[in-house]
Amino acid sequence: MAELAARLRIAEADRTPVEPLTSDVPELTVADAYRIQQLNVRARVNDGDPIRGRKIGLTSEAMQRQLGVDEPDFGALFASMIVEEGDEVQTAELIHPRAEAEIGFVMAEELKGPGVTAIDALRAVAGALPTIEVIDSRVTDWKIAIQDTIADNASAARVICGARLTPLADVDLRLTGMVLRHNGTVVATGAGAAVLGNPIRCVAWLANKLGEFGVGLRAGDLVLAGALTAAVAVAAGDTLTADFADLGSVTTRFATEENVHKPLEEE
Repeated sequence: MAELAARLRIAEADRTPVEPLTSDVPELTVADAYRIQQLNVRARVNDGDPIRGRKIGLTSEAMQRQLGVDEPDFGALFASMIVEEGDEVQTAELIHPRAEAEIGFVMAEELKGPGVTAIDALRAVAGALPTIEVIDSRVTDWKIAIQDTIADNASAARVICGARLTPLADVDLRLTGMVLRHNGTVVATGAGAAVLGNPIRCVAWLANKLGEFGVGLRAGDLVLAGALTAAVAVAAGDTLTADFADLGSVTTRFATEENVHKPLEEE
């Protein structure tokens, strides 16, 4: 497990993808994959990159069927992954990024399973906000099985949040529509019902799943409930805007090569 975890860690640091772990270890289980993920989570925290929240993936039935699973997965969101709206995503730090529009939540209080319901999740959430998640696979050409993406921290890479946090009292999350524009052109539309029928159910699922590992969601944590549509491939110079009914919008731009941050010794 430690060797496989190191393989993914080095791939991310060097921006050099590796072959799927399941190619070398066909017997790798989902439980093994979560152990690999946790080894890298611990290493990253020990290196001074604290957890700022969690992401949920595979929340649509179509994606679950594609990977042959019957439940979502999750990964950790670290401080280094948060990109403030108005700042550019440093494209050169990624391998082959894709972007997804999601409903994000900020936790008002701790939430830990087992036995968490959607009502419990509603009570524990401070509000919702528009988000764009940039996913990236440290596996060559996204040739992933469920075990590969779980081990690879659910393909988490970057997160951009809109500036408005909306209380949920007057919002029907199931009917919250979204329009995604890529370089000004509409490329996808969706609604909250695309993720487990209601995004708040994703928060409850996550709290219960984390409970199996002895942890929970903390007050202040950011939770990404899963993509409302298929992911969009992005490249340097691209701009993405996601407009959400009731929640507002979020925009991000992917840095061109000449705008990429250089190491201090080169500046």
